[in-house]
Amino acid sequence: MNENGLRDGVLTLAGIAVLMALLRASSDIVAPFLLSLFIAIIAASPVDWLKQRGLSTALSAVIVVLVMVVVLVLIASMLGSTATQFNEALPGYQARINELSNEVSTWLAAKGINVDEKGILNAIDPAAVMGATNQLVAGIGGTLSNALLIMFTVMFMLLEVSGFPRKLAAMGGNSGEAALRQIAEIIQGVNRYVAAKALVSLVTGVLVWIGLELVDLDFAPLWGFIAFALNFVPNIGSVLAAVPAVLLAMLQLDPTAVLVVIGIYLVVNTVIGNIFEPTIMGQRVGLSVLTVFLSLVFWGWMFGAVGMLLSVPLTMVVKFAARANPRTQWLAVLLEPTPAEASDGSGSEGKKKDDRD
Repeated sequence: MNENGLRDGVLTLAGIAVLMALLRASSDIVAPFLLSLFIAIIAASPVDWLKQRGLSTALSAVIVVLVMVVVLVLIASMLGSTATQFNEALPGYQARINELSNEVSTWLAAKGINVDEKGILNAIDPAAVMGATNQLVAGIGGTLSNALLIMFTVMFMLLEVSGFPRKLAAMGGNSGEAALRQIAEIIQGVNRYVAAKALVSLVTGVLVWIGLELVDLDFAPLWGFIAFALNFVPNIGSVLAAVPAVLLAMLQLDPTAVLVVIGIYLVVNTVIGNIFEPTIMGQRVGLSVLTVFLSLVFWGWMFGAVGMLLSVPLTMVVKFAARANPRTQWLAVLLEPTPAEASDGSGSEGKKKDDRD
């Protein structure tokens, strides 16, 4: 009995390893599909709303997809023009870095510290300092370049979803009903998380945009969009979003204004992260802090930037699937917060109930 259990465990781990290797090798195909799937989960709610108003499934799906296409076109046009302006302004920023390095070397020489100016420039590497932001913008544009394929995939998913329950019912017996309940639970949990996270990220991006406009920082709409997009990345996203804006502020603005820019990011992230986001999202994630961080590393390694953006929803799917099988419920328990962290007035039962909601 023990030998059979050990053999089954080894075979299961081997199968998981092979599956992970295949998914990573085909990430160029899998990543856009996953992004399409999660967009379709979000878009299912407005499609249902339109269907309740008497529109057909096909017309509702087309309307929702067209609205998303318009939004993507506006974002792409904004990023494209901003990227062009950024490339044109990049030599000026590099010249400003050279001036700063001269000032630093002069100040150090006055203090009796001899520093090679070329060494300072090599340490700073002007092309890398501001070029990293340009690469980030180009990376976002590369993701949007697959927008046509993604939108078509989303539309076909929305058209297919109406007949999906009938397909599961055709399985017969309790298996189809159980599968339908599990899928509905996963979709509902992921949909609520993504919708809440999108609202929080939108508020973050708008506040950063307005704050940077007030201090007259160049490309404020771009930094607001980056704050919105990277807010989906847990733990480190808000920090990464602040780095290019603060670096640009150091080149463009006076020291007082630089402190103001840093203060804008600190205040926005503190208020949103500690007050607004917990109020909106509550316990919908249902994952421990360590799980969230490790999922960011793992899914980012698997699927790159898309994996980082979808790390929490993907891990939530794994948790739901593990909890549905008695053999893998231990994995769901490991992924969830400990009872002491989750029993904030309502206990672990309240947390689990909220996860089911």
